[in-house]
Amino acid sequence: MLTDLPNILTLSRIAAIPLLVVLVALRTPQGDLAACVVFSLAGITDYLDGMIARMRRQHSDLGRMLDPIADKLLVGAVLMVLVGQQRLSPAGLYPALLIMLREILVSGLREYLAGIRVGLPVTRLAKWKTGFQMGALAILLAGNSAADLLGIGFVPMSVIGEGMLWVAAALTLVTGWGYLSAGWTHAARVVVEPVPKN
Repeated sequence: MLTDLPNILTLSRIAAIPLLVVLVALRTPQGDLAACVVFSLAGITDYLDGMIARMRRQHSDLGRMLDPIADKLLVGAVLMVLVGQQRLSPAGLYPALLIMLREILVSGLREYLAGIRVGLPVTRLAKWKTGFQMGALAILLAGNSAADLLGIGFVPMSVIGEGMLWVAAALTLVTGWGYLSAGWTHAARVVVEPVPKN
């Protein structure tokens, strides 16, 4: 049900998106720090909703549908805001683009495979990718201005964040290729029945 705690946590990630956009648009150190905190909390709900669903045995088709949608909306929105607000260097645009393209690819593969009743399991490497990606985006949202606010201006937040984003992009390529190969294997096995002639 929509009111189950795991689904509420999932929906909270979607609800956090407008708040994140407004906080980044403020272009203040306080707004950047708040955006980092909101995004980090949203990332934690991604872990909690699955854990709680398993503990309470509250698995549902609604939850399985909402969870990846919420993740992709959140990540996509943050990447677009960072690019739009010129918070990424010109080189930082490339890992952001790779991550966005991979998300679209995997979504398409999952939709196709679901149509032929084949699941696409999440790999351990994909979880590492998600960890680096979420960490990178949180650091990039905080940026150097929030580091100055916290008295740690000597830490190059933008450089660290973009470095982590490149690692996430590299893992994105590896895991994306793995998913594409798995999807291709299943697609090749599908037998198309010939249309009978009258």
